[in-house]
Amino acid sequence: MSEGTMQRRAQRDDLSDRTDRGERCAPTDRGERRVRRAARAGGVNRALAAAAALPVLLFAAACSSDSGSDDSAGSGGTARADSGGSSASGPSASATPTVQAAAFQALPKACATLSAKTLTELVPKAKAKQGTSTDPADRASCSWSSLDNNGVKGSQFRWLNVSLLRFESDATRGAGDRLAQEYYAKQVKDAQSVAGAKGTTSQAVAGTGDQATVVRYDLKKKEGAFKQQTVVARVENVVVTVDYNGAGLAGDKTPAADTLVKGAEKAAKEAVASVRAANGEGDGGASSGGSAGQPSASASPSKSSKASSAPSASPSVSPSASPAKAAAAGASPSASAKS
Repeated sequence: MSEGTMQRRAQRDDLSDRTDRGERCAPTDRGERRVRRAARAGGVNRALAAAAALPVLLFAAACSSDSGSDDSAGSGGTARADSGGSSASGPSASATPTVQAAAFQALPKACATLSAKTLTELVPKAKAKQGTSTDPADRASCSWSSLDNNGVKGSQFRWLNVSLLRFESDATRGAGDRLAQEYYAKQVKDAQSVAGAKGTTSQAVAGTGDQATVVRYDLKKKEGAFKQQTVVARVENVVVTVDYNGAGLAGDKTPAADTLVKGAEKAAKEAVASVRAANGEGDGGASSGGSAGQPSASASPSKSSKASSAPSASPSVSPSASPAKAAAAGASPSASAKS
């Protein structure tokens, strides 16, 4: 057998062996060993053996180069795909809803919103009755009732109530002052639509908070003819409602409506001033002497603003003494005499 034949046979055996093993471009040492054995068997010198091994080495180098190029291209493609995928799939940052913080964070003590002088003028010899509230920083109320007995001439009955309602800003419901404005409008509307009211009129009140309205009407009850005045005022995110009514009982003359309106407006102005003072603005309406038996207006513990996504803790219902209820259920003479 010639040396050329032996060389070609050795190469064919090596390629066949790689094909059987599924090795595309990874020549093994077995091909080289076969070439060496064939060279020794035929007495071929080292030069011929090196020449026989050269094609195998060149083939392996070419395959190795192709394989590295494919891997590099593959890894580069994967990197580009990953980079593109991450940039495309990354969610864009959505803006968090924000709302302006409420201006006022506290309410004054309701029974300390009016000065002793004003209380003596509007409800002489009256005792304060604190309204119940689960959160004094958001809602508070106080009422006073007075029965001035004039003997055989009869008596004069007066009833006064101050309600305070604070609205907190909330990312879902809106800013506190806007919520207070909506409630203010509702309170005015309720006062204008009291069942059984006669001669209802309303007008704006100047110099009382950001906006204020007084609603007045007559209301006939079994005890007598009552004159009702309701002043609704808004200052920032707080709504102040003052109810003041009076009647002449047991033959006493009916009080003058204009006098009662002036008293209600005066009480509303003092209550608004007390709200401002409780939040560090100006002087409180009761600072000139404080209400009878009550300390001067002081701020309730302030609350932090709730502009997070947490649900709002701002009040959503009206105070216990709404204008309609105040007029219809304002203290009767018998109840007033007991107090």
